[in-house]
Amino acid sequence: MEGMEKEGSADSGGPGSGFLRGERSNHQPAFVELFFDLVVVFALNRVVATGTAAMERAGVEVRWYGFLHGILLILPLLWVWSTTAYVTARFDPRRTPTRVLVLGTSLGVLFLGAAAPTAFDGGALIFAGVYLALAVGRSLALYWMLRQHPIRRLYLRVLAWSGVSAVPWLLGAVTHAGFFRTLLWVIAISIDFGAARLGWPVPRLGRGRITVWVKAAEYLADRYRQLMMIALGESILAVGIAYTGEDGLRSLTETTALVVAFLTTVLLWRIYSHTAGELFGIAVRSAEDPGRLGLVAQAAHIVMILGVAATAVGHELVQTHPTGHTYLSWLGAILGGPATYLAGRILLEWLVFSRVSRLRLLGIATLLALAVPLALAPPLAAAAVVPMVLLVIAFADTRRAARNPGETPRPPA
Repeated sequence: MEGMEKEGSADSGGPGSGFLRGERSNHQPAFVELFFDLVVVFALNRVVATGTAAMERAGVEVRWYGFLHGILLILPLLWVWSTTAYVTARFDPRRTPTRVLVLGTSLGVLFLGAAAPTAFDGGALIFAGVYLALAVGRSLALYWMLRQHPIRRLYLRVLAWSGVSAVPWLLGAVTHAGFFRTLLWVIAISIDFGAARLGWPVPRLGRGRITVWVKAAEYLADRYRQLMMIALGESILAVGIAYTGEDGLRSLTETTALVVAFLTTVLLWRIYSHTAGELFGIAVRSAEDPGRLGLVAQAAHIVMILGVAATAVGHELVQTHPTGHTYLSWLGAILGGPATYLAGRILLEWLVFSRVSRLRLLGIATLLALAVPLALAPPLAAAAVVPMVLLVIAFADTRRAARNPGETPRPPA
């Protein structure tokens, strides 16, 4: 993310500018970025598995806590990914210092994923410590790399706010009360996201504004599309592992649950990629305020990925418990996950075409309304309804595209 300082590049010269991307820089993702994405797949898988395990435990309060904890674990991971994408949008990932920085972040994400299963237990200090080490370490490294370049003040402001959020992160890690740890970590991640939204304001150092989307809108759009594919791919990975099991023998209901999960994931991909998912980079680049719409694009993808992660938890629950009682917390994942995804997709649609998708709103309302009768049905029946709702939306999208071929972006003013 950018500050008010003048945007620098390798072509503009000046101390510390050699690590920045030049005006003619190739903005295709480098191999080191793809390697980083592979590590993120592992971390996402651990978070989803942790959420699933928590929601299988006895007790209504424990299951709902498990649902909330899953969100709290995935948000820091998504924040690390997003800030890394902003770093590689500005710094040339083919330069050795940037590669080392991305690889170091990959190692940190590996530890975050490994610590996720015990983050609300004995491993809380490890999870919080690794997350803070990434935030502080990267800011210090970038501040040093930029030498006397004007935008180095940005990372000094980021460092200051990392110190602010470190207080609730560490207090939450050392407390033994589950409620207070949850509350403190909600405050901590809110500070991280909120400070970035405000431009990390610091007395005498000023505040920033987002401008990296102006220079690298298509690159960042590609990166967020890749993140969406990572999340959808993890969903398939999670349910595939659950289906495989140890004995290799699977019942008809378990096989049906796998097919339902696959169809749901395919339809989520189709709904995302249809038009808006392909054009949002162009929409951001052509907007009057690319920085503001870039933040909207980021928020939309975070909401959608939270929905995909919740859906993946629901798939795993259905895969291992296709029949029997359906808990309300399970419905929160099975139906609430796709509903959350559609909410994020509505935001993306507004960003690209300045319109609110009434069909997607109807899809959310349908999923929420069906939660009442489906609470009395087995988990597999609840899961089977989701692809039916999504199929109607995907079919309507196809018909709309046929009536309006070559539709161009019309971002809001």
